[in-house]
Amino acid sequence: MGARSRRAWPAGDAYQRGGATTWVTGSYDPELNLVFWGTGNPGPQLYGADRKGDNLYSDSLLALDADTGQRRWHYQFTPHDTHDWDSIHTPVLADLEINGQPRKVVMVANRNGFFYTLDRSTGKLLVAKRFVQTSWAKEIGPNGRPIVLNETGSSDCLPDQLGATNFMPSSFDPALKLSFVTARESCSTWTYWKPEYARGEGYRGGASKKVGAIYSALRAIDPTTGERRWEFRYTPSRPEGGLGLAGGVMSTASGLVFAGDADGNFSAFDARTGKNLWHYQAGGSVRATAITYMLDGRQYVLIPSGTILTAFALPGT
Repeated sequence: MGARSRRAWPAGDAYQRGGATTWVTGSYDPELNLVFWGTGNPGPQLYGADRKGDNLYSDSLLALDADTGQRRWHYQFTPHDTHDWDSIHTPVLADLEINGQPRKVVMVANRNGFFYTLDRSTGKLLVAKRFVQTSWAKEIGPNGRPIVLNETGSSDCLPDQLGATNFMPSSFDPALKLSFVTARESCSTWTYWKPEYARGEGYRGGASKKVGAIYSALRAIDPTTGERRWEFRYTPSRPEGGLGLAGGVMSTASGLVFAGDADGNFSAFDARTGKNLWHYQAGGSVRATAITYMLDGRQYVLIPSGTILTAFALPGT
């Protein structure tokens, strides 16, 4: 860990147990020769008094030179995270026009509740807007840092530890200029205590308490403004909403969006309007993301559900 990282951690050895590992794939831009990768939460997961500071490079997006591994830039979504809001989301790359200027961007719907559009050449923040209900931060300031209002949820609730979204990938339609995101609406309050570090054991130092129901929704977001265009709300499998973990999203050039929910419904949507065109009961919770492929000139869509793989295709001619 470099000198700059140590300056973002307190004096002592807290950074040596600082976490910030990664567990989801990144993205690659061959033109810029950059690999984009998200990092996880700092440690302890929740108790922050022993790791004051930003805790670089936790909860961040790293842009790395693909040949050397050197960091070109980074952007930290949640400095000094005390909510387990890993930023391990798969980054989505696109070319957009923002405020009349063409931009090569990278987009992230983050567990902290904000949707971000960054310039992928420089890391400059272009757009940041809430895509779920949260009182954690008023907004993301001009300097790219959150203006934090509420760390514990004591005056209002915050997204729970699974976050406003999670490991499920989002997707982008370049024709419609829309991002499609699996959003989680949850409400929790938080308590903290000092944990004792023991190698190989949990290192948390806190807990969250759910307030009200949890549900997931498929949401279409304009990445040039952060505004929501449409929503399809999944019906929770239990009145309390369960974990609210639905699947990832895949969009196609034909104007379709494919996604699934915790009740096992695999669905196709009109990408422009969000209309549910059809659904299929796959027999188990859909937590994965569909893929599409061609075989003998015919296009298929494949979705895992539980221990079953189901493939769909248009009728043969």
